[in-house]
Formats: sequence, structure tokens, C-alpha cells
Amino acid sequence: MFRSDQHDSNCMQRVANRSLITDHRAPLLLGAHMSIGGGVHTAIERACSIGCTAMQIFVKNNMQWFARPLTGQEIAAFLKHTQRRELLSVFAHANYLINLAATNPQFHANSLRALTEELIRADQLKLPFLVLHPGAHLGAGEEVGLERIVESIDRVFSARPKIKTRIALETTAGQGSCMGNKFEHLAYVISSVREPERLCVCLDTAHIFAAGYDIGSEPSIRKTFREFDRVIGRDRLVAIHVNDSKAVRGSRVDRHEHIGKGKIGLDAFRFIMGNRRFSKIPKVLETPKAKDLREDVRNLSMLRALAADQ
Repeated sequence: MFRSDQHDSNCMQRVANRSLITDHRAPLLLGAHMSIGGGVHTAIERACSIGCTAMQIFVKNNMQWFARPLTGQEIAAFLKHTQRRELLSVFAHANYLINLAATNPQFHANSLRALTEELIRADQLKLPFLVLHPGAHLGAGEEVGLERIVESIDRVFSARPKIKTRIALETTAGQGSCMGNKFEHLAYVISSVREPERLCVCLDTAHIFAAGYDIGSEPSIRKTFREFDRVIGRDRLVAIHVNDSKAVRGSRVDRHEHIGKGKIGLDAFRFIMGNRRFSKIPKVLETPKAKDLREDVRNLSMLRALAADQ
């Protein structure tokens, strides 16, 4: 594993040394999740301040069910921001309260309303997809839970037929009764909804590792992505959360760590950053950070260095 500050420094130096080699390549679609504190447009400024070309945001406070609608001024400030074109890929993540498999009627109703409203907001901001954790069955069982997720998505899409923003189902670590820790879960939902063309997938490296998928070496990560292609389909993958894991493989514990400081090792990230099949897929960090974004800068430098290694 790649742990020392000296190794970090060496990786960053390789980026500078190889700049002439990499300049002719298509720009990396690489960035991080950014805060919308102060307004959704401020996330653009934060992302551009550290050289991101991709960005993920929440479209409202992620720990509240609902929010007042976006104003025309807020939408325009985001869409017409002078730095907006510097970001080649921008997408959203749904709030963490939503559970489409909820067994409590009021909680389920809140989840449907919240998802609908967040899809509207994402569509107003012209974002291509909204990343969503599929849901937790809360003891009802996987089969019941998956059916409830399918039914819920059908209801949301039926109520808003003109929304262009898709839902990107996210792979999960499988904590508690959370579903999505098996590729088969996502495949089932996609194949069962009435409008599968409105669904896609976001893969989280920390999540699939904690769920038990082996990505610790290049041969193993190739095997894992072959399984993804076979079960879900290569064309469904639209984003990758590049997170290391504090938890060991198969622990089903969702704890993100800085790149090279966790249990996954660098081979997985080197493969993702350098493999041509992922060149057009945005890769964003969801690792711990302070307001000065210093940790994001370090992690992004590490990932760029791994890309330059290819």
C-alpha cells in the first residue's frame, strides 16, 4: 500500500514531469463533491478553485427532507456562472434520508416526495443524473425491499414524465439492511421498472470493496468490472466515486478514507484512472475534508499522478 508522505510527493512530482506527455490527452473527468453553502452556484467556484473538471453536489440540504423551490435567480446564477464551462461534468446526489424501501408509511411518503422534488431541482439545473442509494428493507427482506424500490421509482417517474434528469442507482456497502451491495440488486431494479432508460448506475469503490468485491489488484478489479458488465451492463455506468476504505473488504462498513491511506491499495485507482473505458466517466471524491479543500487537493494530485503512470 501507498502510505508515506514521501510517496505522495513522488506521485505529485510525476504529474509535473509528465505534463508534456499528458497534455495531448483528453482532459481527465476528475473532481470532488462540493458544498452548496451560500447557494448552488458557489459549488462551481469551489470546484474550479482546485482545478476540478467534474463535480458532484447536493441540490439542497442533504439532511433535511424538503426545501423551498429554487428561484429563477438561483437557477440562472448556476447555469450562467462564468466558470460553469470549466466543469465538463456536473451531477447531483440525493439526500441521505430518502429510503424507497421504507416500511413506515409516512417515511415512505416523505421519500417519494423528496426524491421527486430533488429530481425537479436537478432538472432545473440541467444535471444529467441524480445519484441515489437504493434503500434499506428494514427487516422486510431483500425481495420485498427490491419490489418496493421498483414500485417507488415507477411512481416518481410516472408523476414527472418530462424530467430529463435520470436516477443513478449507487452501489452500497450493505450496512444494516441496505440494498445495492450486490450488482444483482441494481440489475433487478433496472430490469423491473417500467422506464429502465431513465436509470443508470454510479459505482463507489469504497462501497463495493466493503461489500466484498475484490479490487485489490489489477487482475481482481478487471474481474470485478467484467462481472459488472455481465450483470448490469457497461453502458449503465455513468459515474465513479473514487474513495478509499477505512474498513476491510467484506466488512459491509461504509467508511471513506483518503486515496492510498485505506485498505484498498492503489492498484484499483491506477486502473480506474488509466483505463480507456473510464475516460468519459466522471470520477469524484467523497473523502473527508475541511473548508480549505486541502485534502481534496492532495487526493486529486494523487489520482492525477496515477493517471500519468499509465
